[in-house]
Amino acid sequence: MSAVVEGFAGQVVGPEDAGYDEASRTVLVGGSPAYMLRPTSVEDVRKAVVHAASSGLPLAVRGGGHAFSGFGTNDGGVVIDLAELAGIELVDKDRHVVRIGGGATWGQVAAALAPHNLAISSGDTRSVGVGGLTLSGGIGWKVRKYGLALDSLLAVELVTAAGDVVRASADENPELFWAVRGGGGNFGIVTAFEFAAHPTTDIHFGKIAFPAAEIADVLPRWAEYLRTAPEELTSIASFANPFLGGPEAPLEIQVAYDGDDAELAAQAIDPIRALGTVIADDVTLTPYAEVLEDGMTPPPGIQLVTRSAFVDKDSVPEALRILAEAGTSQGAPVIAVRSVGGAVARVADDATAYAHRQAELMFATTTIGPPPMIEATRPARQQLWDKLSPLVSGAYANFLSDAADADVASVYPPATYARLAAVKREYDPANLFTGNHNVKPA
Repeated sequence: MSAVVEGFAGQVVGPEDAGYDEASRTVLVGGSPAYMLRPTSVEDVRKAVVHAASSGLPLAVRGGGHAFSGFGTNDGGVVIDLAELAGIELVDKDRHVVRIGGGATWGQVAAALAPHNLAISSGDTRSVGVGGLTLSGGIGWKVRKYGLALDSLLAVELVTAAGDVVRASADENPELFWAVRGGGGNFGIVTAFEFAAHPTTDIHFGKIAFPAAEIADVLPRWAEYLRTAPEELTSIASFANPFLGGPEAPLEIQVAYDGDDAELAAQAIDPIRALGTVIADDVTLTPYAEVLEDGMTPPPGIQLVTRSAFVDKDSVPEALRILAEAGTSQGAPVIAVRSVGGAVARVADDATAYAHRQAELMFATTTIGPPPMIEATRPARQQLWDKLSPLVSGAYANFLSDAADADVASVYPPATYARLAAVKREYDPANLFTGNHNVKPA
């Protein structure tokens, strides 16, 4: 298989090669590609893209491989796996500029920056790729203070469908830079990101749990408090966890206070403790790099189906009432509600291709189980979303299993989509990069 791509210096893995079975699947979804290319340099990526374009086979690009929709693999096509392009370098200590390879994970980044007392607001899972998370948003534990991961982005190095290597920033190819900040992998393969990191201390982090019987009361008051809470505080409310009792599972409110001052942290977190009957509380001072969790790889035969939406301020009470009712009913999906606002909302809606700036909350429902169970619970999930539809808008691409036209339309409002389609026409007119929430060339 090594001769598939002339001059390619990286590894080529085909069905007859050792390690194919493991390499052919992503973290969440299985696949059976014709072969996988693992470039070790930007030149390798360029050769791989040119080859993929001429092969006529479907192309998938893999960073961390965590996409719920399985974008990092395919059946019968080519996979370009960026895992070897994972270098992390602090290139400007005074400005905290960090250059990160397109195949790096956020756990690697957090560990590399920790000795410098620096961090980048990212997601919440170590093994999630920098590329996939950043290109579609990045709602993490510092989101209310520092914004989305893509809001810290200064520039990208990208290989286009034609095999050209281009740089995009506010000053170079600015329309492409606008598009990659929210437009996913539609425009090429990002081989390097340049971020502005920020100084960090340890942070106060942990879970505060309340009985399931109090969800309907605690949840809306939690959301109301977050409106006036310090922006150093980011929080996620989760319930209906099947591993903790499903509809009887406690309401777990995770908190991250971005600072090491115990008194200020208590002032920010104590109002959450006062919302109900606290049955568990493990909030403690934690190094930021240790806050990120290990990703879950489901066992064979188990699927995850997730769907997300945004909630504006006026709709929060009724949307949370419906979610609380659903979460304490039999057959409930796992429900996670994330606070946003803060720094996210201070960026104009059209400043980047991430267009859901003014939402107060983002929530996701996730069903976990074998395919027959997933199918059997489909009507109940649809009924829940039918109830929610008048109250919610959009979708967060990083928590979305499906990629049909309707799903793409929920990620990108019409004006955003039209502008992305124009950029797509310039950089990928034949739509080589379709393994994403696909924007078709204008």
